[in-house]
Amino acid sequence: MDHPVILFDGVCNLCSAAVQFVIKRDPTHYFRFASLQSETGQRLLKEHGLSRETFDSFVLLKDGKLHTRSAAALQVVRKLKGWWPLLYVLIILPRFIRDGIYQWIARKRYQWFGRKETCWVPDPSLSQLFIN
Repeated sequence: MDHPVILFDGVCNLCSAAVQFVIKRDPTHYFRFASLQSETGQRLLKEHGLSRETFDSFVLLKDGKLHTRSAAALQVVRKLKGWWPLLYVLIILPRFIRDGIYQWIARKRYQWFGRKETCWVPDPSLSQLFIN
């Protein structure tokens, strides 16, 4: 793939908002997106040995390497415009601390932000950024 791909939970309101956040701060359209529930998302999870039934984390596939949870999020902010790349300094925290915080938020995301019955559908003007 020519572009890094972000896999996200398409029924999660927080995750959909995060994708929209990235799109607004990615003027060069560096990233592409696919929901974990999509055929592409399921295929990519399988190709990289991740459980297609239980895996519900944020995933970044970049240069053939898979990044998950906090590492994926930090790799993404590193490429955004504005001051967001400064957050990459958090990579110095041990992964178990970063991922612990990430997983705590992930467990509460539906409770705090809700979920949709179906995957978020992007505006047609953004369709070229989504892999189907």
